[in-house]
Amino acid sequence: MVKVVAFNASPRKDGNTKRLLDEVIKELEAKKIETEIIQIGGQRVHGCTACMKCLENQDEKCVLNKDFVNECIQKMKEADGIIIGTPTYFADVSTEAKALIDRAGFVAIVNGGLFKRKVGAAVVAVRRAGAVHAYDTINHFFGINNMVTVGSSYWNLGIGFEAGDVEKDEEGIQTMRDLGNNMAWLLKKISD
Repeated sequence: MVKVVAFNASPRKDGNTKRLLDEVIKELEAKKIETEIIQIGGQRVHGCTACMKCLENQDEKCVLNKDFVNECIQKMKEADGIIIGTPTYFADVSTEAKALIDRAGFVAIVNGGLFKRKVGAAVVAVRRAGAVHAYDTINHFFGINNMVTVGSSYWNLGIGFEAGDVEKDEEGIQTMRDLGNNMAWLLKKISD
């Protein structure tokens, strides 16, 4: 079965990022794609230290093992599609999203391209501005990992401040639904 793993990198577990991810997930599940959302925002996730032990060890793991990033890396490896959702913090991704991107990226690359040809999608919540930079940060992760990036009818972002505000962003919600449909279509084409 085709599977997508999504990461919610917002410390607000039921905030706008999660609500946007839920819209994408609904479309994927409607197309019989297995999904899982993993909450990484608000967790203690250590950033990459550039120690290069992942290159030395080549065991598909980061040497830092006091958090659950290695579990996330394995889930990414096993999935056909990866979604990274983040709020916009100072015109970029949350610290948890950046830690996941850096550590998973290094491990994947030095272990022969663990994420090669997987399908990737960015989902970004924003109050006002800076979301496109956060969107680009996630897409750069997909690009350097030889992944196929999915687009939508607009950039994959929704506008809102308080939890639930994104639900008033009709274009943002439709963008997420289109993203889910596009991702499902592409995953099915690849798996055929």
